[in-house]
Amino acid sequence: MNEPSRVARAAAAALTVALLATPLAAAAQSRSQPVATADYVVVLVNGEPITLSDVRTRLARLELPAELPAAERAALAQRVLEQLIDERVLLQWARDSGIRVDDSAVDVAEAEVARRNGLSVAQLRERLPDAGLTVATFRDNLRNELLLQRLREREEARVRVSEADIDALLREAQTDPARTVLELAQVFVAVPENASSDTEARARALAEDVARRARSGEDFAALARQHSSAPEAAQGGRLGLRSADRYPTLFWEAVRAARPGDIVGPVRSGAGFHVLQVLTRRPADLPDPVVTQTRVRHILLRASDEASQRDAVARLQALRERIVSGQTPFEAAAREVSQDGTAREGGLLGWVSPGQLVPEFEQAMDALAVGVVSAPVVSRFGVHLIEVLERRQVERSAREQRDAVRAVLRQRKADEALQEVVREQRARAYVEQREPPQ
Repeated sequence: MNEPSRVARAAAAALTVALLATPLAAAAQSRSQPVATADYVVVLVNGEPITLSDVRTRLARLELPAELPAAERAALAQRVLEQLIDERVLLQWARDSGIRVDDSAVDVAEAEVARRNGLSVAQLRERLPDAGLTVATFRDNLRNELLLQRLREREEARVRVSEADIDALLREAQTDPARTVLELAQVFVAVPENASSDTEARARALAEDVARRARSGEDFAALARQHSSAPEAAQGGRLGLRSADRYPTLFWEAVRAARPGDIVGPVRSGAGFHVLQVLTRRPADLPDPVVTQTRVRHILLRASDEASQRDAVARLQALRERIVSGQTPFEAAAREVSQDGTAREGGLLGWVSPGQLVPEFEQAMDALAVGVVSAPVVSRFGVHLIEVLERRQVERSAREQRDAVRAVLRQRKADEALQEVVREQRARAYVEQREPPQ
């Protein structure tokens, strides 16, 4: 057995020399730059090669500046190579575990890449050589990405998250200032150093009056502009969005139990009295309790292969033109042609929250303005036309928030499980360095 990290470091040093010695030291600048030197194998992972072009391609995604110092490029080359080795052992383990990705899934992914770039699949393939890729290599890359995605999905499905796990994370998020995102506004009533008791009493009375008026519904920003002595008074007293541990401890202790919109204080500090309003409060690493919901409708044509997908795209593009021109109402078109259970309701999906729909549909939906009909969108279910009708901000219910926290915990545990797999597989892998050709 080789020591993977030692071998990877040695290989990284060799490939860095190769990268710096050719115009592809700027491999990070342009994906369309031609390969200037012969490709060669940098490392074998259980007999499977990782080549110099693999490393160049991964570096090119990073869009590095041309003037990046050689030492930083060398360190980056090592990190990229380590990442590629990790991915390779994961892919090998996934295949050995029986996970497969068929050609039809790759066809759908290829069509989605083309759509996002405003191209047909044929046009995309014509441009691949400019990026130093063949069609076969591009499709292999897509297949590998789908394989890793399915591996992650399998690990997430195996994870179990208990109600106690959720409770523990919510408690931590409420009590740890480093894990709480907070924005406060303040009205600051200054008390001069060595002030008399009468002066301090007048300042306290003013601060208490401000707090009373704010709690009764007066505009806090207006009160700050009128009464605050702090520099941010002109901005309505807003102190900025930051983690709670970057606020004075006095402020965090005062608002620890407060909710957005609450008025707290007056709070006495060494400089005077502070009346605080909580503008924003949310866990730094948990889902936002307020989400954007979208009221959306769609038309779906199912497609089982690339030919039927091309036909569906063409049909829906023609239908979109009729809808946009006003010749055909969206609702009527959905009832007539949509191959989805929502056809009888004119394609209406109702109000949907983030995460309810498949990613390819949701990403296209989120990019649409209200009232705009999308171009044909390919998903695992077929080809869609999408129209956003309305958007609204809603606060998650307690149950919805717990479900969102459960999803976060499931992802974390899946990440931990995959990292453990990587460590185990790297320890078992035979990683062989190859010297560059002379």
